[in-house]
Amino acid sequence: MEKPKPKKASPESMGVGGQGAVRAPAKGDSSASDVPREEKGATFVVGPSTSPIDSNAAAGDVTFVDPSPTPAAGKPRLSNIFPKQNQLQTGDVLGGRFEILDVLGEGGMGTVYKALDREVDHLVALKLIRPEMAAHPAILARFKQELLTARQVTHRNVIRIHDLSEVDGVKFITMEYVEGCDLRKLLLDKGKLPSEQAVEIVRQMCLALEAAHRAGVIHRDLKPQNIMQDKQGRILVMDFGLARSLESGGMTQTGALMGTIEYMSPEQAMGKQLDARSDLFAVGLIFYELLTCKLPFKAETAVASLLKRNQERALPAAELDASIPKGLSDIVSKCLERDPNLRYQSAQEILADLDAWQGKRPISASVVMPVPAPSRAVPWKWIAVAATLLLLVVGTPIVVQRLMHKIPTQHAPVSVLVADFTNHTGDAIFDGTLEPMFNVALEGASFINAYNRGRARKLAQKLPNPTDKLDEQPARLVALSQGISTIIAGEISRRGNNYVVSAIALDAATGNALAKAEATSTNKNELVGTIPKLVAPIRKELGDTTPESAQLERAGGAFTAASLEVVHQYGMAMEQQFAGKTEEALRSFGKAAELDPNFARAYSGMTSAAIKLDRQGDAGKYIKLAMEHVDRMTDRERYRVRGLYYGTAGNWQKCAEEYSELVKGYPGDNIGHNNLAVCLSELRNLPKAVEEARRDVEMNPNATARANLSLFSSYAGDFEGGEREAREVQQRYPSSESGYLALALAQLGQGQLSQSAETYSKLEKLSQHGASMSAWGLADLSLYQGRFADAVRVLEKGASSDLAAKNNDAAAEKFAALAYTQLWMQRKGPAIAAAEKALANSQTVKIRFLAAKVFAETGQQAKAQKLATGLASEVQTEAQADAKIIEGDLALKRGDARQAIKALTEANKLLDTWLGRFELGQAYLEAKAFAEADSEFDQCLRRRGEALSLFLDEVPTYGYFPPLYYYQGRVREGLKSAGFAESYRNYLNIRGQAAEDPLLPEIHRRLGEQGSIKSR
Repeated sequence: MEKPKPKKASPESMGVGGQGAVRAPAKGDSSASDVPREEKGATFVVGPSTSPIDSNAAAGDVTFVDPSPTPAAGKPRLSNIFPKQNQLQTGDVLGGRFEILDVLGEGGMGTVYKALDREVDHLVALKLIRPEMAAHPAILARFKQELLTARQVTHRNVIRIHDLSEVDGVKFITMEYVEGCDLRKLLLDKGKLPSEQAVEIVRQMCLALEAAHRAGVIHRDLKPQNIMQDKQGRILVMDFGLARSLESGGMTQTGALMGTIEYMSPEQAMGKQLDARSDLFAVGLIFYELLTCKLPFKAETAVASLLKRNQERALPAAELDASIPKGLSDIVSKCLERDPNLRYQSAQEILADLDAWQGKRPISASVVMPVPAPSRAVPWKWIAVAATLLLLVVGTPIVVQRLMHKIPTQHAPVSVLVADFTNHTGDAIFDGTLEPMFNVALEGASFINAYNRGRARKLAQKLPNPTDKLDEQPARLVALSQGISTIIAGEISRRGNNYVVSAIALDAATGNALAKAEATSTNKNELVGTIPKLVAPIRKELGDTTPESAQLERAGGAFTAASLEVVHQYGMAMEQQFAGKTEEALRSFGKAAELDPNFARAYSGMTSAAIKLDRQGDAGKYIKLAMEHVDRMTDRERYRVRGLYYGTAGNWQKCAEEYSELVKGYPGDNIGHNNLAVCLSELRNLPKAVEEARRDVEMNPNATARANLSLFSSYAGDFEGGEREAREVQQRYPSSESGYLALALAQLGQGQLSQSAETYSKLEKLSQHGASMSAWGLADLSLYQGRFADAVRVLEKGASSDLAAKNNDAAAEKFAALAYTQLWMQRKGPAIAAAEKALANSQTVKIRFLAAKVFAETGQQAKAQKLATGLASEVQTEAQADAKIIEGDLALKRGDARQAIKALTEANKLLDTWLGRFELGQAYLEAKAFAEADSEFDQCLRRRGEALSLFLDEVPTYGYFPPLYYYQGRVREGLKSAGFAESYRNYLNIRGQAAEDPLLPEIHRRLGEQGSIKSR
């Protein structure tokens, strides 16, 4: 069986082994076992989801008003969630100095009071840090950061923070008290503001931001609730609680989603590194709201709104309200550019345009903004997080807001982390046994994804108090850092002669219990069968409306095993697979299958491990065994396993159908989107592949997801997009080989040859596998430029290194490329010898096809025909199309252009490939059907991205592309087109400098005939 291509070799990404949203880096990626940089540490994230203009914010005429909306019926207010025994009362005197006068606001981390500082007889705002929060080092450090950061910014338009103090074990912050109201209340009271008033507010905001940015501080959470207007009309920006110095690493890692959703910039939502321009996007949102009393990117939820701002340009404010001056509307629109490079680059630039508008002088933002384009999928780091279970606002006031009732029927994907269950029985067979089965049961709900426990365990090792265990507390911290709304904790115990399993769903932010369940069995082997019933109330609380009876019916035999030992072996295998111990995992999966030959999940796990170990024959055998037991799987598993089955067999049409059905029924399944993208790419439906890859990145933005998006973008001809994603991979995962390869290909597609060579050279230094990939790339680059001798040298050396490393498949690839290079050098014997070496080291479809092409070109018709016959007998459509291409090549060598056209047309009907189009164009040229040939070559030019890697397996093949210009020149000569010379010159621009190409004399001769041709 043919070895899958690198991007398909990730077993976890195939969604087997009972996994949820799991992804391993591409095969050979040295970062496979590393924790991505944005996943390290425990970062507390996201903000309120209610639409701010529609929310009923608490009123007040002083600073630090609680922005949380009035709860709907049945929803407890925060005061009910957090007990008040630690709060101060009016009249209390803290430390003999601060007399409490009133409560200004209450949040998840602290309560804010109006207080009199008796020592200086001055009013202050006092934020009390709850004792249980202050005891947590990370949280206390964040408050200290707020103080230190805010003190860097001194300006009349910035709220001053005085000190962080402690009295009798109570920690609190004191800050400037302002009589007035925030912009949220101002909008609620007055509605949209006159243009001059809005301009003055924004002008003072920009003055504050200019001072902050000059101090190297980004606000990161600018919103109306954080902007005060005092009684004299002075505007003050407050709450630098999320600000992070541009000069330090801060407390968060790149990629953490921080801030309030409604006012996030696109790059903030995508978890990218931020600069001052992110604050300017928020300025645009607030300016828009002041002028119109509405936010742009309006949607039913804040999450949907966030997606829209990544997809669309904002409707200009002047188009929403004709009374708004166009100049101001243009300023707002420039603030709201999705691309930071198109926005204002500093607050000073906005101030200059505001001053110009007030002086009625021309402004720099005089632009025409088009009506928003139709929606398309775009990267958003946290789309896999539940839109309706929002965790934590970091700032002042700090609010925990969640829904304690049923979620609506339509769900955004919800990630749930299953913690380690506590084993009170003393029987080690329960250790790590039931948790994977809970994942399977949870994922019976279409919108729930079980978070990768292996990745969570690695993150737990990066906590302030590192641990190898996923007990409740570290699981909650990991969940908070990853935007996971819910964790599941559990216990297994003995009660008399019975075994009892209890499970509890906890809000990751607050620790509040959402749902509890318990199951009892007299026989421990029957406990696995109780899991669907245990999970049913949890799924219901998370919003699953499927009746419990239907849940249990659909679970079917998926939770049946011959004994608990079977499930224990499976759980061990999953942990071993998470830890990168693939050989051990394969043995444990095999032991589970041996104990229970009907345990379907063991076979899919064996398939996963075999693919990762490059044992493709074994993988094919195991996946067939898994298919024999599909009746013992959940619906979701059946789609995944069938998709894997077809992918392993190379039946990409059926593969795409299975994964299409998976994402239709389970739209939050990032594994489904990843693998659907792979299947679609193999079908050469690259635009759709890019869409699915982008959805995968939205849900699970790791190295492999981004690298695949980069590659598919480049193959689809979007080289700039490919480069953008590749650089994201490099920035976030600097040791990822796939990032370097994707970048080199994107650079090559843009004609950046020296940059591409430099990137390949860097790839060489990463690892032995990186060196092998680099050799491919550098040789291909030499071949592209017509430096054939260099290509031969690199390929021979690379193949020798691969053989020494016992990487025969890679050596075979290089021998095949060497044979093609020797053909260009008109060295028939060495070309045949290289093709024979390729076949001696590998019998994949690709190697047989490439060797057959060499044999056909060098007159070895019998060898070529034998290989073509073998390819035609394969079940894969691609192999059958390859056989037709060989038939076309043989017909052309016989001088039978008509038969060649027939065979090549049939090949393209089977699978529409770049190489098939290129060969068909040559056949039409030989038949003097110039118009038809020109059409085929035009297709090849439009699809030039596919030439980067003709087999879409990340092996560079751009050396095949330059001849297209030569043949196009021949065709246009035949058409008597006056512009034929341009095609020849394009060829010379690429290969003319090397002077090794045997076509060069002919092309120069043809260009010399240009005048006589024109006169005919």
